Amino acid sequence: MIRRKASPGLNLPDASMAASQIFPADTPGAAAEAAPSATPAFSPLYQQIKGLILQSLEAGEWKPGEAIPSEMDLAARFRVSQGTVRKAIDELAAENLVVRRQGKGTFVSTHAEHHVRYRFLKLMPDSGDRDAEGPASRTILECRRVRASAEIARSLALRTGDAVLQVRRVLAFGGVPTILEDFWLPGNTFKGLTAEQMASFQGPTYALFELEFGVRMVRAEEKIRAVAADAQQAELLALAEGTPLLSVERLSYTYNDVPMELRRGLYRTDTHHYRNDLS
Repeated sequence: MIRRKASPGLNLPDASMAASQIFPADTPGAAAEAAPSATPAFSPLYQQIKGLILQSLEAGEWKPGEAIPSEMDLAARFRVSQGTVRKAIDELAAENLVVRRQGKGTFVSTHAEHHVRYRFLKLMPDSGDRDAEGPASRTILECRRVRASAEIARSLALRTGDAVLQVRRVLAFGGVPTILEDFWLPGNTFKGLTAEQMASFQGPTYALFELEFGVRMVRAEEKIRAVAADAQQAELLALAEGTPLLSVERLSYTYNDVPMELRRGLYRTDTHHYRNDLS
């Protein structure tokens, strides 16, 4: 079971609640927008609508890559103005949860789209670009269910001893082993995931999570430091022991800030560099 962390400042009704329960029938949506709240938990109406849309996304009402209802339809559903819905969708788009396509509508973002398939991978080749070196080839070294240590459980909001899936793999670019990574996934959510699935899937692993398990990673936090390769790490990455590596620890979240993956990677930087765009 996923344990959810409440979003700060939101006190939202369940997404399945009828609009008439959110806004009483004798209270027009526009009036509801203007009416102040006396409760400390009050948040702007567009934020509440954003929360309801998030609940529908989390519940899988609209799958990654699918269109969500139009602003007009959502406004009718929640009995608010189109402007309120538009503002809610603006924020969802800014957070890369949905994407607008001119003349087509608004769609749930997906890691399967080419331009975002490496959204969380910031390692770039020193020469050329990532497309030129082709997709990463994956060698799964280990895939097994284990009991979560206290550290892993704390990161994934689980209890110590809960089942987690532990995976170790090497990613190679252009035939050169470049990344050695270990990651842990909640065992109940990813029950049935196998090494064969991950090795044979033609696309990003996060797209596999979306397609087979209904889990979309929407944001991540990273910690980066420099380390030296030990003997085993050096062998797996075809390097000399003691070679400098970039250690990247990533905690990835699905909707409503639910942690879904802890990943620890060791990156070669003799032919690649870590690039992050800041704005």
